[in-house]
Amino acid sequence: MRTEFDRELEERLVRYAAIDTQSDEDQPSAPSTAIQLEMQQLLVAELAEMGAAEVRLTDYGAVLATIPATAEAAPVIALLAHVDTAPQFNATGVKPVVHRNYNGGTISFADAPGLALSPQHSPELAQKAGHDIVTASGTTLLGADDKAGVAVIMTAARHLLANPGIRHGRVRLAFTPDEEVGRGVDRRLPQDLAADFAYTFDGSTVGEIEYESFSADGAVVTVKGVSIHPGTAKDKMVNALHLAAKIIQTLPHVTMTPETTEGREGFIHVYDCRGGSAEATLKFILRDFELDGLAAKGELLRHVCATVQATEPRAEITCEIRPQYRNMRYWLEKDMTPVDLARAACRDLGIEPVSVPIRGGTDGSRLTEMGVPCPNIFTGMHEIHGPLEWVSVQDMGLSAKLCLRLVERAALG
Repeated sequence: MRTEFDRELEERLVRYAAIDTQSDEDQPSAPSTAIQLEMQQLLVAELAEMGAAEVRLTDYGAVLATIPATAEAAPVIALLAHVDTAPQFNATGVKPVVHRNYNGGTISFADAPGLALSPQHSPELAQKAGHDIVTASGTTLLGADDKAGVAVIMTAARHLLANPGIRHGRVRLAFTPDEEVGRGVDRRLPQDLAADFAYTFDGSTVGEIEYESFSADGAVVTVKGVSIHPGTAKDKMVNALHLAAKIIQTLPHVTMTPETTEGREGFIHVYDCRGGSAEATLKFILRDFELDGLAAKGELLRHVCATVQATEPRAEITCEIRPQYRNMRYWLEKDMTPVDLARAACRDLGIEPVSVPIRGGTDGSRLTEMGVPCPNIFTGMHEIHGPLEWVSVQDMGLSAKLCLRLVERAALG
């Protein structure tokens, strides 16, 4: 389904995706990378130009703005998307490519001749014949996660500001940094938003209204060995890398990893290993939909570390686990008003809403936990965090229409 917003959405996505905004969990600054501010400053300029009120870049790196109300006694709704892109894959030098009127076959990539995107690999693509599909050129991710969401909200905001006859309450906009490294929601953001409830536009398939996410912890395992010249190492050296490998090998492989789980199954994922024979560091993410399952995974990791430690008392192995976010369902199921509103707006557009648990998290997970109920809305992006990432411009158009309809519907009470 083509919409009146397709051209604007395409232009915005292509413009935004070309800007490198990759975040970095190892940097403690806010935002974690200064390059994110280039896009934030662009958004500030564009919001001011379209006539948004209260436009500002906060000292924690988020862009905030307001669309003044045109209807009284309506709830204040916040719309959020994040500007950073995932650190797991190259995001420098993104060259967006628009495949117009997609023919339903295999998509090739100019900068990676051996790479191919097909409906067999990405089943959602099979339904998009005739759509305009945006990908990167093969050597980078696209960054539709979440610049598709940014484009959707900016397009909807411009439309609301240009059409004051549309009845809606006060709408707050927020574009956050560092969502991909778990720091998108600063502790000051809920108060700065001053919203009754919110929506993140950070989802995938058309119709998805998500109100359940993983609960998440992060873990850092540090292995300190005994370092000595290898020529005189007999009975003296303790190789930290060998012990780190034992920890990984002892953890479940055929179950409880991302590549072996689906649906409501949680996992333990080692995603980073660095160091040398003297000292090595492993980084893990622990995920489960229920808190007892999450706690059990933490205990399993600690037990494995203790077991490996017992095999070599000269080493020092520490395991530090910290909370990241919690399943938004714990709060939203107590008051489903924002979820029901989004579902009704979906049906107004002839789209049947679907609610599936997110095998991940959004800024909405943290925001909901901090007191601002915040479900997640589809944008049409797929195969995120890698070179096969793609998004349909027409699906983005439906997301923009839903954005407009839900703020209008909220004003109807």
